[in-house]
Amino acid sequence: MPAPPPYSARTTAAPPPPFSGHRRQRLTLDTLPPHLLLRIVYSTFAITASIERQRKMLYWLTMSLRLVNRAFYVACMHVLRSTYLPAYSALVKPPHSTDPFPLAPPSAPRPSTTLSPIQSLQRETRVLDLFIALKVREDVWADESELHLERDESFRDLFDLMQPRARLEDLVRAYGARDGVVCVDTDDAAKPAAAGPSSSRRRTVLFSALAVTFSTRRLGLVLTTRERKKTIVEVQRARDEKLEVGAKNLVLPTRSWFNHDFYSAQMITFRYLASSSDAMVSYSTGLDLVVQ
Repeated sequence: MPAPPPYSARTTAAPPPPFSGHRRQRLTLDTLPPHLLLRIVYSTFAITASIERQRKMLYWLTMSLRLVNRAFYVACMHVLRSTYLPAYSALVKPPHSTDPFPLAPPSAPRPSTTLSPIQSLQRETRVLDLFIALKVREDVWADESELHLERDESFRDLFDLMQPRARLEDLVRAYGARDGVVCVDTDDAAKPAAAGPSSSRRRTVLFSALAVTFSTRRLGLVLTTRERKKTIVEVQRARDEKLEVGAKNLVLPTRSWFNHDFYSAQMITFRYLASSSDAMVSYSTGLDLVVQ
């Protein structure tokens, strides 16, 4: 039996488990699991606190705490959005609809999408965030001084223009994805069309390149490229027309626009002049494709 090695000899074996050299990472507030961090943020609201105190706490969440890092931003926005969503929905003007948090989005962002992890695909969510930032400030200033007058024109801009326009863009994305003319991910845009006699000329466009122009009498679908912005679809609308109807009227002629020639050097414009769904489409050889 060989003799054991001397105690002075160096060995490369790892230390025994009770004395492991691995150091545990020290936990900090921003490295806590999301559900614990959310519980802590909720705990900042005292049940017995006054309304003025709670408004100041909401102001602090908006102006200070959510700007610390991504984890705090997610937790604070969860509290703020759930708190102010009823007030936001109450200010939406009929017949406009609202859905800043869809239960079933058309498609989830993939790693190749340039969308930030904390940025919502739903564009109306950004309008809700603007409303929260404006509302918390106006509430605190009104509590601080009786001489402060709430600026109604700020909320009027949100709900007369920004909210219906963002909601309309979300509806265009939903209906366009259903009809196969709008995609969210760059990989979907690069996929070849399925086999079939009429699918070889099928085109799609990224939703990030589309925007909507909104007015009381007219809607427009704008395509942004590296060179310029081009209105590819224009439709007329009634003053009391629902946003869902306007979105369908924008998507319907877009399919024909893609089928005609999307990658042509000459962009073709639709002017959807008829309000009925059975309008006839007449093609022309010029720059305009007129829907009569």
